[in-house]
Amino acid sequence: MSEDIGHECGVAALYWLGENGDADDFENVAALMPSMLLDLQNRGQLAAGYCSYHPNRDHLLRTFRDLGGVTEAFRMSHPGKFQSIINQYAGIAAIGHTRYATSGEDDVRYAQPFERQHGRIWKWFSLAFNGNLANYTHLRERLLSKQGYHFTLNIDTEIIMHTLAYRLKGENAPDLADVMRTLSRDFDGAYNIAFLDASGRMFVSRDPLGLHPMCWGVKGRLFAAANESTALSNLGFSDIKWLKPGEMVIIENGDLRVAHYTEPKKTARCFFEWVYFSNVASEIDGLSVYTSRAEAGRILAEKENQKIDGSCVVVPVPDTAKAAADAYAHHLNMPCMEGVIRNRYVGRTFIQPKTTRSQSAKSKYTSLASVLSGKRVFLVEDSIVRSLTLRTLAHQVRDSGATEVHVRVACPPIVAPCFYGIDMTTLDELFAPEHVPVRYRGLPSPQTLKKMAIDLDVDSLKYLDVPDLGSSIGCETDTLCLGCVTGRYPTTWGNRLMREARKHPETVGRLYG
Repeated sequence: MSEDIGHECGVAALYWLGENGDADDFENVAALMPSMLLDLQNRGQLAAGYCSYHPNRDHLLRTFRDLGGVTEAFRMSHPGKFQSIINQYAGIAAIGHTRYATSGEDDVRYAQPFERQHGRIWKWFSLAFNGNLANYTHLRERLLSKQGYHFTLNIDTEIIMHTLAYRLKGENAPDLADVMRTLSRDFDGAYNIAFLDASGRMFVSRDPLGLHPMCWGVKGRLFAAANESTALSNLGFSDIKWLKPGEMVIIENGDLRVAHYTEPKKTARCFFEWVYFSNVASEIDGLSVYTSRAEAGRILAEKENQKIDGSCVVVPVPDTAKAAADAYAHHLNMPCMEGVIRNRYVGRTFIQPKTTRSQSAKSKYTSLASVLSGKRVFLVEDSIVRSLTLRTLAHQVRDSGATEVHVRVACPPIVAPCFYGIDMTTLDELFAPEHVPVRYRGLPSPQTLKKMAIDLDVDSLKYLDVPDLGSSIGCETDTLCLGCVTGRYPTTWGNRLMREARKHPETVGRLYG
């Protein structure tokens, strides 16, 4: 994607199974957490951390968090410092987190996991969260209306922490499935949670809509769970399972069980996980990310109406559009060449001020005149959100000698914000709504596409159609969340926020994480 779009984080969990954790005969599973989090780095580069549990130390839970990518946060380039962290936070269980967010970027207080200490061990817990609560404001106001509640951070993870603490009240530890069942009645949105308490209980859950992925597996005595299947396969797991919507894995007294904490009425998986976010080597619910992107490229090629000749070349926008571009080029018998090289050290333009984004966009890519000069270039992109970087890139391609620039997008137009954990920004910053009605059906008209191409200063523009999303992924389209491409959301609060966004397009749509 030419514009980095932020996700609401990655979550991982590890546990050395056995009776009471078998603390005298255990592997330091926490030592595996940094490598797992590296496989979730695509989901958040702002901060990283983990919390470990060990029953044979005074601090039953111990949490490490710091700003930066995983390598920076864990000091992995300094072997001595890295090993010191691993030794200090050793444990038979751990939950971990990589973070992206739109607020509190430079404050380590926002890094996860969040730990809440208490004298009773089942009330002393840590949690890591992936997603976004659409009814965050309502939940916050409701808690503040209760006597004695106070918030220090403007973040929905804090809401979850306080709500969990409230549900864990009582003289005995409540059943964790019952706790999640109660939470699900309050929460609207996406919320994958990894939970670990000071009695050694753990759960990993997926929200009732299944908006974002969560997989798990057991290898010998080692349990692992993460958003990305690559995080497990790279640890040697071969039998990888996916949590179903409304499902959770619970570990208690060293034993594992799977529980349904609620029966979902529908499924609404985020299609953007396949289009852009997930690692291309991952699978989601058994459906390959790579295959879905390649199939999207093939569908785009079938709809191509431009004349194809020897002057044509397909160029993927690095890096997530490569699978679509390869398939598109193969189907049309065109060469696919890396005519655009990404500078990986420029930084992330999506979190920079508008005044500096343009300059950063110019330095983000290098166009190769040796590939582009004299060519009709078909620039394949996975999606267009704001369009600033794509405009800049199209100009660079033309300045490198391309005679024509045609943009092909392996995703429908993004016409509305996301309220479930992806930084799709506010309505007024999106490119497509200026041209496409929010509740359009199917593709924009040829006249609209022509106007959009003129706006981008390219020769032509084509998108994938909304029904093609299900076909490319390999599932029924009605099992996907299509809010950002239709303006229709799978939850009450999503639709409520969209109505507010139409009234206040410059503000509604900000994430709180």
